[in-house]
Amino acid sequence: MLVTVQETTELLVKLFCQSGLSRDRAKKSAHTLVVAEVWGIGSHGLLRMPVYLDRLEAGGFAPDANLEVQSDTGPLVVLSGDGGLGLWQAHDAAILAVERAGQFGIGLAAVRDSGHCGALGVFAAEIAERGCVGVLMSSGPAVMPPWGGRQRLLSTSPIAAAFPAPNAPALIDLSLSTVARGKIAALARSGKELPEGWALDTSGKPTTDPVEALSGMLAPLGGAKGFALAYMVESITAGLFGPSLSSEVTDFFAEDSYAKPQGIAHVVLALDPKIFDVSNKVPASARLDDLGCRTVEAGGRVPGSRRKPLARIVASDTFEIDDRLWSELQSRLRNSY
Repeated sequence: MLVTVQETTELLVKLFCQSGLSRDRAKKSAHTLVVAEVWGIGSHGLLRMPVYLDRLEAGGFAPDANLEVQSDTGPLVVLSGDGGLGLWQAHDAAILAVERAGQFGIGLAAVRDSGHCGALGVFAAEIAERGCVGVLMSSGPAVMPPWGGRQRLLSTSPIAAAFPAPNAPALIDLSLSTVARGKIAALARSGKELPEGWALDTSGKPTTDPVEALSGMLAPLGGAKGFALAYMVESITAGLFGPSLSSEVTDFFAEDSYAKPQGIAHVVLALDPKIFDVSNKVPASARLDDLGCRTVEAGGRVPGSRRKPLARIVASDTFEIDDRLWSELQSRLRNSY
């Protein structure tokens, strides 16, 4: 069925509020999920909403958690998420990183002890549309074995980056597993098989069964090189900021862990392109624009160019959603809301 941005946002805000979030935090959280849907990445959109709500109501995401400053050097701020919902916490960290980049040319905001935050590309785009380069990384529950291994060690190790441009930011947003785990969950919900090479079962054997894959493991993107990059993301997020390595993070989808905080780390970096103009006649922003133009002239496509810029998403925009999921979300709404 087709739904609008406005009606979906209103429904999600009400659901988040009845689960204990303030209206401001509910709006930020809903925005991230709705943008993911508009962009066509439903695996990080409304599909996850029932789990967010169940975790909030079970206490796994503390609805009254605050972002507490634990260290502040000026350009680098370390925050504790206090076991809260990553959707609004990553948003606030991105805004803070941009503010610090405006002061120092670079701003890094790290949130430790947080929860799942959705699609990192949404926050990267928020940074780029404010004129800065945005880079994000996050940890998560372990689903990927080391190259050649048979035990879960690393998360999907998602990374995102966005670069400001006149018409729309260049946007990179991907996991370092062969596929994001949310896509596995979406296929499990629809009863469809996985393509070969995406996942392994609990014994380390290849599987095309999405249910087996959710309890098993995901293959690293690009083999040993993908694992090495995922190791880098794990080191920068969980290793530096913690509090938990991915092998210690509770599984987002596991119902028996809904009451347990996840302990995820998000790292948000903002760079002001103007800081790199010191000794160059051509500003950094012009070179970034030129790179995009040359990509198109060479017959390619700028990464993320098919995704609608945040500033152009309007209330009347529509997207498809599964009828059963929409009915499930509506059925959760209590009369007082």
